[in-house]
Amino acid sequence: MAGWWGHRRRWPPVPTRLPSLRTPPIGFAHRGARAHAPENTLEAFRLARRLGATGLESDVWLTADGEAVLDHDGMFGSLLRFRRRTRILDVRRAELPSHIPTLAELYEACGSDLEVSLDVKDPAAVPRVLEVARAAGDVALGRLWLCHDDLDLLSSWRALDGRVRLVDSTRLARIKEGPERRAATLAARDIDAINMHHADWTGGLTTLFHRFDRYAFAWDAQFERVIRDVVAMGIDGVFSDHVDVLMESIDAATA
Repeated sequence: MAGWWGHRRRWPPVPTRLPSLRTPPIGFAHRGARAHAPENTLEAFRLARRLGATGLESDVWLTADGEAVLDHDGMFGSLLRFRRRTRILDVRRAELPSHIPTLAELYEACGSDLEVSLDVKDPAAVPRVLEVARAAGDVALGRLWLCHDDLDLLSSWRALDGRVRLVDSTRLARIKEGPERRAATLAARDIDAINMHHADWTGGLTTLFHRFDRYAFAWDAQFERVIRDVVAMGIDGVFSDHVDVLMESIDAATA
């Protein structure tokens, strides 16, 4: 007589990859191809495109004369010999070093068919950012993701243009109300996505946010194993400095 193990129930196979809202996920080149060229330069952004990135990421600031420019910390100038660094918001575009590009120059150099994620360091830049994206073509607005950690600010930008994408930039430990309530809040406020460090994500969390039709993004994914893991969790966008590794890993994980 066969034992119980001889009549085991046949469970359905476990999927190797959880479903996502974006297939394949967006491969965002963090500050351009930062591992291969000087960050936040047109050289880095062009190289990221050549390496196959499907998205570009940067930080945006507003100059004193109202131009949206791309730089990480909003300061320039050498720290050597006690020289004071200068804030971008205090100078005109023409006074900036030549390596700091405008958002308009990014679109001119790389086109408007890539996703563009901007960490809004200066909220005053948003109207100009939207103006530049509109000038780049209607398709650019639907591929523009504005990121911030203040939900009230994000909600206020929705009224400026309904086509732009809005992203809650946070960490899991900072979501005091819990992920499910945060997902419901994002849906109610028409905020499209949440971006957290790759170590914060699990398959359960991506499934939760997808249940509310919110995109799940993961940043600081620098290694093949990490990228494959978050893609298997059903992530919708991955940010990395290493564009070649990023795109190869995404291709392999979604093949």
